[in-house]
Amino acid sequence: MIYLDYSATTPVDKEVIETYAKVCEDFIGNPNSLHKLGLEAKKLIDASTSQIAKILGVKESEIIYTSGSSESNNTAIKGVCFKYQNRGKHIITTELEHSSIIAPLQFLQKQGYEIDFVKLDSKGQVDLEDLKNKLRDDTVLVTIASVNSEIGIKQDLEAISKIVRQNPKTIFHSDVTQSIGKDKIDFSLLDMASISCQKFYGMKGIGCLIKKEGLQIEPLIHGGKSTTIFRSGTPATPLIASFAKALRLVYDNYEEKEERVREINTYLKEQLKKTNVSINSNEKCIPHIVNLSIPNIKPETMQHALEEHDIYVSTQTACSTGEYSKSVYAITNDVDKASHSIRISLSYKTTKEEIDEFMKVFKQLLSSLNIKGE
Repeated sequence: MIYLDYSATTPVDKEVIETYAKVCEDFIGNPNSLHKLGLEAKKLIDASTSQIAKILGVKESEIIYTSGSSESNNTAIKGVCFKYQNRGKHIITTELEHSSIIAPLQFLQKQGYEIDFVKLDSKGQVDLEDLKNKLRDDTVLVTIASVNSEIGIKQDLEAISKIVRQNPKTIFHSDVTQSIGKDKIDFSLLDMASISCQKFYGMKGIGCLIKKEGLQIEPLIHGGKSTTIFRSGTPATPLIASFAKALRLVYDNYEEKEERVREINTYLKEQLKKTNVSINSNEKCIPHIVNLSIPNIKPETMQHALEEHDIYVSTQTACSTGEYSKSVYAITNDVDKASHSIRISLSYKTTKEEIDEFMKVFKQLLSSLNIKGE
């Protein structure tokens, strides 16, 4: 098998699985219980939270555990807007956001909120002057992802934050899902940030929302004691402990891993340039994602053809529901390219031999599928 869909989800690290299994066996108590087993579970959660906070450079009290980034995004957006309705009903975002950002914004739009999409430059980065012009006294929220999940465009969070900070009542949220383990985020630039463990070799079903201390939000889930008043529900001790383990492991030898991905990215692009595809990812993108458009071949057709060879890529993001990639269209202004794009996502685990085999099969399919008129 050749797996080239790491941005959709990553395989769980064996050490993470071992931690999860051990905690399931050894820490059976409800961490809300006051007996010995409950206190042991709570102590482990507190130790895990402390480790996560230290790695990310945030306070322990700023971590809200969730089921993943979709819940974190919804909690951040709805939680802020419901809590601070008196500040205004204007929100700024981009055309590059994940569906778990766009959908809650569309929900709020029906509640009377005004959604503004900031312009992007030719490389897909936020037009800072346009952001400055769009920022208003009644702008309650700016939500802009650190890295786009389809093309890999990395935004300048520091520059964006400086502009947003010009209005002290505006809250800055970023979905940093595609950054953790691939980049180092300065969380002091943000008021809130969404994270999902499944993107860095951890378990599915666990993530967190980083919320700056002092910022209030309206919870989505009420009732039941938890690690925080902002998200109810019995804390998932095994998932939280495995979260800490995955985060620690992914940042071990970080520079070496990053260099490995850059080398594989360069090699892949060199091979792709020998074909007739268009590479949509540019120099402003993280090296882990290579988005390309294939003329005359439907992305689903190519995806399933590759699957027959046990090679796995994505068409759009795994959670996307559109007929074509809104992200690719946003930077190319080309419906044809947006309708024929696939995403190859890499890892430090990806080998040159895997890329060679992928390119061998890919070239064969480019020829055979074109002949069939796919």
